[in-house]
Amino acid sequence: MTYIHDRCTVINFMKWDKLVLCVSGVLLIISIIIIHTRGFHWGIDFTGGTVIELHSKQPVHLDVIRVNLQQAGLMDIQVQNFDNSHDIIVYSPVKEGNQDIKLRNTIVNIINHSLQENAILKRIEFVGPRVGSELVITGGMSILSALLAIFLYVSVRFTWRLALGTVLALIHDVGITLGFLALGSIEIDLTIIASLLSVIGYSLNDKIVVSDRIRENCRKISVDSAFVITNLSITQTFSRTIITSIITLMMVLILFIFGGAMLHGFSLTMIIGIIVGTISSIYVSSSLALKLGMQTQHMLYQEINTDIEGAP
Repeated sequence: MTYIHDRCTVINFMKWDKLVLCVSGVLLIISIIIIHTRGFHWGIDFTGGTVIELHSKQPVHLDVIRVNLQQAGLMDIQVQNFDNSHDIIVYSPVKEGNQDIKLRNTIVNIINHSLQENAILKRIEFVGPRVGSELVITGGMSILSALLAIFLYVSVRFTWRLALGTVLALIHDVGITLGFLALGSIEIDLTIIASLLSVIGYSLNDKIVVSDRIRENCRKISVDSAFVITNLSITQTFSRTIITSIITLMMVLILFIFGGAMLHGFSLTMIIGIIVGTISSIYVSSSLALKLGMQTQHMLYQEINTDIEGAP
């Protein structure tokens, strides 16, 4: 598992690169299948409709509210607890014209009747269907734009092989994270999009550190193969990667536990993304670059010597 290189103990990470790539590929395929079959639980930001949040003095029995809503012919209304048993949140699909206002009043009246009290109305939010569809497009475009910008940046700074390996690894991170969200029916809203972009940024930072160390070692010890230098570089940055991931996970876990229901989706996405991104930083991006034919000479720059002749 380890060997000595220039009096340094090096972990042979790339010994397991094929196994890790196969496992990552299987997980990505499973994620795509889950997304295709189950789909996403789109939030009100994307589907359009009305969100009503209420607070009751007594613990809420959701089954009673749902039965009363169904008896009133409101079959497509979603009711669930929000953070605790006293707060409830209601999702209503968008209606045309004044029907939406009437529907909101009807829902509030039914809930008050079910609770046998006048619940405190904490918020009402409405999103039109056109705005929701535009947010789906802009959210997807923001992620694609980020990946394209990353590819161009890493290509210029390092080499296109590392750039392509990095971008594919980031797609791997986002794809598996989305698969977990689809599997758990986590509601996809704007905070999830922000969390996915944060995952890309966090994961990219780790990959840039590893790529920079690979380039540095290629220039210092160009006699060794890219395989050896990659193992050496990952070993040198391994402790930094693990410590950074653990500290970040601790902070995100605190956010998940104490941040309330509004931040559960954001923090859960970050937790999954950090774990997957850490593994891909160690194995996936560098392994893909090696599979694409990365050599030490690709990292070397040629010094250009120019002789300036004086004017006669």
